[in-house]
Amino acid sequence: MTPSRRQFLKLGAVAAAAVALRPVPSLAQRAAPRVVVVGGGFAGASCARALRQADPSIAVTLVEANATFTACPFSNAVIGGLRELSAQQFTYDRIAADGIVLARGSATAVDAPARSVTLADGTRLSYDRLVLAPGIDIRWGGLPGYDEAAAALMPHAWRAGEQTLLLRRQLEAMADGGLVVISAPANPFRCPPGPYERASLIAHYLKTKKPKSKLIVLDAKDAFSKQRLFQAAWAELYPGLLEWVPLSKGGNVTSVDAATLELVTDFGRHKAAVANIIPPQKAGRIADAAGVADRTGWCPIDPVTFESKLQAGVHVIGDAAIAGAMPKSAFAANSQAKTCAAAVARLLTGAAPSAPKLINTCYSLVAPDYGISVAGVYQPSSGQLAEVPGSGGVSPADAPRATRAAEAVLAEAWFRTITGEVFG
Repeated sequence: MTPSRRQFLKLGAVAAAAVALRPVPSLAQRAAPRVVVVGGGFAGASCARALRQADPSIAVTLVEANATFTACPFSNAVIGGLRELSAQQFTYDRIAADGIVLARGSATAVDAPARSVTLADGTRLSYDRLVLAPGIDIRWGGLPGYDEAAAALMPHAWRAGEQTLLLRRQLEAMADGGLVVISAPANPFRCPPGPYERASLIAHYLKTKKPKSKLIVLDAKDAFSKQRLFQAAWAELYPGLLEWVPLSKGGNVTSVDAATLELVTDFGRHKAAVANIIPPQKAGRIADAAGVADRTGWCPIDPVTFESKLQAGVHVIGDAAIAGAMPKSAFAANSQAKTCAAAVARLLTGAAPSAPKLINTCYSLVAPDYGISVAGVYQPSSGQLAEVPGSGGVSPADAPRATRAAEAVLAEAWFRTITGEVFG
């Protein structure tokens, strides 16, 4: 990342934080308003904390089934043997210390007219405003042959945790000379550069541990995030080892056979020693139950407040939201969470929210000492979030290796910063 762009993004982050923490009118004459946040990932946990910072009188409850959060960013490095899964895991202790009530369990139903959320154990939580941050669910059956049983043999590893470790163990157990095949889905999906970072770090593992092996990426697209940067790095670092097959050349996987580890395309069949299937996705299941997901499986929102366009009083942030040009990423989720919290705090007092500017920064590792990045700034436009013209960009295509190494260091710093802010 060039110094000028880093300075710009730093200023953008300060501005976004200032908007998120802007004081709201006093609630002293009213009973404390209640906000329930469902989902304790980068979006939900960030929103819960930002609400408390915006107005400590707001009673915030965070609904989350897991006692530990396992982060997806940098989980590709776990698959590639560069870090342990424990480095991805965080507790909710600091969030509870902020005065946020933690409700352990899964939300199973939302009664929007009655303004209540029901948990799996039957508990009902009343709210004045509801924020849903459910992340993604896999579209089981969206790819013929791929279901939950198939995922035990052909892991997706697109929700960090046991699937991450399963894919790593399969790579470790594979004989040198084996073929690894990754199936990348059509847009939209969580973390647009993720399949290509994963391919890079698996290629690094193969190059250093099993150099007779090969990796093929079968893609349902002809273009992807940071494509020129990734492909230039692959040509330099992994020639003859990593092959990308786009949609136009037969890359679209039409079905899989988990029993034989075969991936079928219109152009033929690929038998893998290790198969990583990144399947079609949709908003987390509570989005359907709440009536905030449309026929695409994702959730249309107002770009100023992130309030659902389908259910009044319900806001949707993070991967589940249809956020226009803004990608589904951890940094985007964190930025949306702060914007939503500021809007909710003002709406609870009857005040009008301000039009926001949101930022996103995404780093990818192509090798342990080779990083690339993309960044952007977004604002509401014609009912959607649109990129501010000239606001972002990607790493320079002609940067020297020293710059790539510096970006790899910045990537690690980025991860520490965002996880520290949300969970630290």
